[in-house]
Amino acid sequence: MRFRLLRRRLTISAPRMAVRSSLPWPFRWAVAAIVLGFCAAIGLWAFEFGRDIAGLEHSAKQELLQLQTEMASLHSAFEKVQEERDKAQSIANTAGTLVTAGKASEDKLLEQVKQLQAENQSLRDDLGFFEKLIPSNGSEGVAIRGLQAEMQNGKDLKWQVLVIQASKSTVAFNGRLELSFSGLQNGKPWTATLPAGPQSFSLKQYGRLEGVFEVPPQVLVKAVVAKVLEGNTVRASQSLKL
Repeated sequence: MRFRLLRRRLTISAPRMAVRSSLPWPFRWAVAAIVLGFCAAIGLWAFEFGRDIAGLEHSAKQELLQLQTEMASLHSAFEKVQEERDKAQSIANTAGTLVTAGKASEDKLLEQVKQLQAENQSLRDDLGFFEKLIPSNGSEGVAIRGLQAEMQNGKDLKWQVLVIQASKSTVAFNGRLELSFSGLQNGKPWTATLPAGPQSFSLKQYGRLEGVFEVPPQVLVKAVVAKVLEGNTVRASQSLKL
């Protein structure tokens, strides 16, 4: 029943009915668009007007200018820091080069110091012999002025012999040095000479001869005898007890 009453009201059979002219739907959409555009224009105008009154746009421009100034300042500071960095790197590279050169100079100086120490030791050894260069009785000819021997490492006997020609003759003397060693081996007498035999040498005023003799095991060296030979003739001799 209710449905019928409602249908009668909504159809042409309703008790009351009004006839009106209607616009086509494209015109309706156009009118709606015009109204909305007008409202949007009014809203935009109101927004711009309010922003001008509040001073927001002017403040934004000032902030933009300030940011640009700060950006330029930061860029300048960055370039300055980069330049200082380059200078520091250059100084560091120069310092590294100087350190390397200093290290090389230090190594060279250490090598020279070692060489000077070796020369100093050699001069000390020469000085020990030179103290005996003055002849004791003023005789001329070849003589032995220094004979030294000492054990090293418990198995090597280092020996040194200084031979001089006391005369003022500039003629070189050519001879041979013969060394003989004597002692005890397991309580029994023991003697030996240089393994290579007498050592040849030549001198005008003086000459130093030295070497190392390997002592056999269980041997105790008691004495060393040095002889200067010219052919088969003994020109000088000296003995040393250990």
